[in-house]
This record gives sequence, C-alpha cells and structure tokens, in this order.
Amino acid sequence: MSTRREFITALGSAAAAWPVAARAQQAGRVPKIGVLLVGLRPDGREAKQFRLGLRDLGYSEGRDVVIEWRSANGDYDRLPNLVADLVQRRVDLIVQDSTVGTEVTKRATSTIPIVMALVLDPVGSGLVRSLASPGGNITGLSMMATELYPKRLQLLKDVNPQLTRVAVLWNPDHPFHVRAVESLKRIAPSLSIELSSVAVRSPEQFGPAISNAIQEKVQALYVVEDPIFFAHQTTLLELASGARLLTVHELRRWPEASALMSYGPDLHDLFRRSAFYVDRILKGAKPGDLPVEQPTKFELVINLKTAKTLGLAVPPTLLALSDEVIE
Repeated sequence: MSTRREFITALGSAAAAWPVAARAQQAGRVPKIGVLLVGLRPDGREAKQFRLGLRDLGYSEGRDVVIEWRSANGDYDRLPNLVADLVQRRVDLIVQDSTVGTEVTKRATSTIPIVMALVLDPVGSGLVRSLASPGGNITGLSMMATELYPKRLQLLKDVNPQLTRVAVLWNPDHPFHVRAVESLKRIAPSLSIELSSVAVRSPEQFGPAISNAIQEKVQALYVVEDPIFFAHQTTLLELASGARLLTVHELRRWPEASALMSYGPDLHDLFRRSAFYVDRILKGAKPGDLPVEQPTKFELVINLKTAKTLGLAVPPTLLALSDEVIE
C-alpha cells in the first residue's frame, strides 16, 4: 500500500509540469480528453451520451478532440497505472465515472483538470471544498447520494410494509461508503427498520456476504453504489434472488438487470452534462471556478417481473409514480 502511495506521489510531482488545458487550443494542436471508467465501458450507453454531449457543443471526435478511453473493469487496483498512462500521454483533462477514480487522479495531479461525471458526494468525500466553489483542479457533477438515502429505505417499506430487517452492502475500500452506512443507520429507526452492514471488497466475497445476511434473517439489501458491484452485478443479483432478498439501488442499470428497483439521478443525463464542463475548461475556464452541479433528473424504476417472482404486490400508487416499470 505504501508503495502505491509513493508511486502516486511521484507521479503527481511529474504531472505538475504539464500545461493547463486551455493551452490545448493553440494552433495545430487537437485537445486530448482522457476518460477513466471504473464500472462502465467505452462502448456503453453512458459513454455514448458523453459523445453526444460533445457533439451538441460542436465537437467532432477525431477532428476537434481526441478521446483516450481507459477502463478498469471494476478493479480498483488498476487505477494508478491507468491514471499514470493518461498523465504520460499529456491529456488536457480527465473525465471520471467514480469517486475512487477521482480520488486516485487527484493524488496523481494537481494541474490536469478533472471532471466528475459520477461521484456520490464530492464534498463529503473531500474531493472539493464546496459545491459553489470547488477550488483546485476538480469540478463536475454530484449524485446527491446522501439526500436520497431516506427515500430508498422508504421505497423498500412501501413495497413490503412488514419489512423490519435490512442489510447494507458496502465496500470498505470506497472513501465514501463508511459515511453512507452511518447515514443509513441514523435513518433506519424512524422507519422501524433494523439495519446491519455487510462489507464486501471483491466478487469472491458476495457469496459469504449473502449467507451472512440470510443468517441474520434480513429481508432486503440496500446496495450502496460501487463500480466493483456493478462490474459483477449478474453474480450479485443471482445470489440475492436465490436468497429471495429485495434489493434497492441508486441507478436504473440495476433493475434493468433484474434487481427489484432503483431511485436516483439519471445516469445518462449526468454523462451528457459532463461534456459542458469539458467545453468550458477547453475554452480556458479554471475547474476550481466552475460550481459543481447537482442532478436535475431523477428516476424511479421498478422491475415488476422480479417483484412477482418475490411474491410482492407493488402498490398501484407506487407504480403510477414510477418513471419506468419493467415487465
């Protein structure tokens, strides 16, 4: 672990010499955008939305900008090398899809602008000073994770009024997850829910985690968003289904893959909006002067097929409020 920190520190010293992104606009130089994905894929729908956002702003990939895509495939250990590669290629800014990726990149460079497309709580994670005035070399979008915790627990209660025991699935290697678990534990008593926490660092720990949840007689899983969980979502959801556990998530990509439901920001909208920050920075704006935006679009998605498999009767009022019902 110390070796990795030393490596990142050394990398940060080297990166300090790179020019700011605005200089990429000099004659004859096509700006390079690094996109570091931890849980998503360069050929996925979110990446497509980012490309569309750039196109809407007048950029043609290959002509006006070059995009250097990097994907960790849900493996945090790959991040330092991926960041090092982008820095060595002298990208003019780096777009992120995760809190951990942003954290690693922040340690590696204080000069290359960083744009957050998907970060749970940039202030709570210590990535920016404040939403209004982020300071430093980071800006972008917040997913408003903390504010939505009560709503998701309430949704579980709405679907199953007899619900009393919920396990939180979280990753100790994620800088924000400890705060997430603490927040959920404060909220749960007001809904007459007893909360337990199940820490998972790798897909190999999914099975034991679900077994532990069964032993504790939990009825549902609250899955805190994490790229590692998403990269191995099929395994996780099969185990939860086998244990007949309700699951609630932050993003629609989960119920689309057979989870019960999700409530949270529109992922595609966030990625598309992140292109706005890229445009501003390439035109000379300083990241620290660009306020961090919060989501403007939220969506409730329910997988009715999964609900029926679990023997749940989703209230008609809840179905009416849903942005999408998967049947």
